[in-house]
Amino acid sequence: MENDRSSQLSDKDDFTSSFPFIKALMTALFVGISDTILCLCYNLLFRDSSGGFFSSDIINVSSIIFGVNILFLVIGVLYFGFLQAAGKGEVAFSALFAVLTIIGVIAALHVHRSSDPAMNARFHGLLTGVVLIVGISAAAIPLLYHSRKFGQHVL
Repeated sequence: MENDRSSQLSDKDDFTSSFPFIKALMTALFVGISDTILCLCYNLLFRDSSGGFFSSDIINVSSIIFGVNILFLVIGVLYFGFLQAAGKGEVAFSALFAVLTIIGVIAALHVHRSSDPAMNARFHGLLTGVVLIVGISAAAIPLLYHSRKFGQHVL
């Protein structure tokens, strides 16, 4: 019986790993799905530990599921653009998302959600955690993109 070698890198029949656009997009989508699960778990644990229910008009299950995945679809296309644009595009991409994460955390801490200071503080904690999860993961996409094991076993 012949071994299946379709998941190996540089296989002539493996189109997933041979097209840089597909590889960048699939890497970002994998990170997006992973971040969706992390954000949902963080949302659940944060709401449980913060003393009960508070408003979920902005950050809720459906906004996390759709928002994070659509965001990472756009990030994957953006990452491919950075790959094609310059020789050090990956470094610029990671630096850009590190800076955007810092700006996002600062902005999340200054959002005025409610007139109740306690609810405002809880919302700041929830939003800051989601921004950190998404930002750090987006900045790490180049590491997964170049990982041979990730390409062989996941893509």
